[in-house]
Amino acid sequence: MHGTRILQEADRLMTVCNSCRYCEGLCAVFPAMEMRRAFSDGDLNYLANLCHACGACYTDCQFSPPHEFNVNVPKTLAVVRAESYAAYAWPRAFAGAFARNGLVISLIAALSVAAFIFGFAAINDRGVLYGIHTGPGAFYKLMPHNAMALLFGVALLYAILALVMGVRAFWRAIGEPVGMKTDARSLLQAIRDAGELRYLDGGGVGCFNEDDHPTDRRKLYHHFTFYGFVLCFAATCVGTLYHYLLAREAPYAWWDLPVVLGTLGGIGLVVGPIGLLSEKWKRDRVLVDEQQMGMDTAFILMLFLTSVTGLALLLWRESAAMGPLLALHLGMVFALFITMPYGKFVHGIYRFVALVRYARERQMMAE
Repeated sequence: MHGTRILQEADRLMTVCNSCRYCEGLCAVFPAMEMRRAFSDGDLNYLANLCHACGACYTDCQFSPPHEFNVNVPKTLAVVRAESYAAYAWPRAFAGAFARNGLVISLIAALSVAAFIFGFAAINDRGVLYGIHTGPGAFYKLMPHNAMALLFGVALLYAILALVMGVRAFWRAIGEPVGMKTDARSLLQAIRDAGELRYLDGGGVGCFNEDDHPTDRRKLYHHFTFYGFVLCFAATCVGTLYHYLLAREAPYAWWDLPVVLGTLGGIGLVVGPIGLLSEKWKRDRVLVDEQQMGMDTAFILMLFLTSVTGLALLLWRESAAMGPLLALHLGMVFALFITMPYGKFVHGIYRFVALVRYARERQMMAE
């Protein structure tokens, strides 16, 4: 017996697929499935997060609807994936956040923080908000650096703690038999697989989206989004080093490394999310979990809005628009931080953990 009805359905499909094995060359899910004769809840959550939703198995399956076996692996595992996010959320009291409209939560949080920063500036000096400020330390005329660092530092640390606790619960649930401790080799293989989006290619032909003609568009837009996020994070880290080690205050010149990294990352986080939203709207509904669309869209839009407000701030930072744009951008960033553990962001973390487990399993089978 399984904990939920969808896990029971996933067990049925994996049993059918384990008997057929026609799709074993398409991705990591089916070889991992073949290593098991029975499936626990943890096994099914592991396989669901290992799935990259390329849709190839549905297109190739001889038992997909309207066959009486009704095998639809992509959609079933998408539902299992979404439920796994809530199942391992920390604190448990916040698990219900996954079932709510993520976009509304994110926008309310963003606008609330923006309003707080507007108020902070207005209380101190109304002229600061709409004044023109240039040179090092211009941003901190709106809000002191220490207050800004404390506010966002606490939000980020909370997000990291919540994610770590969720991953810890997920790792324990997917099962770690004796001798399955993660090693450097499996970790490096997982990093490579994640960095290449190795399993978002339908076994090599591409991803199936709105029809039976596979393309690499979803993979390309995922790359723009992922590496755009990485570059923006790198820009933040370098900016922190500039401030504390070199005593250089933001904003920085266009040619400085934090600005270069942030600009490139921002462009990636505009192109990628736009492309992903376009592909999502065109995607064949038979492949997706309709209940998850709100959460998916909310996360993509938050990334897009964070990037757009950041690029706008870069362009107009020496004008009277700097204050309002900074407040709005900081609000978006804060909202992104506090909603990360309870939105689609976790899918990348859990998927990476599943890839680590899969890499280790393959090594053990080869030994």
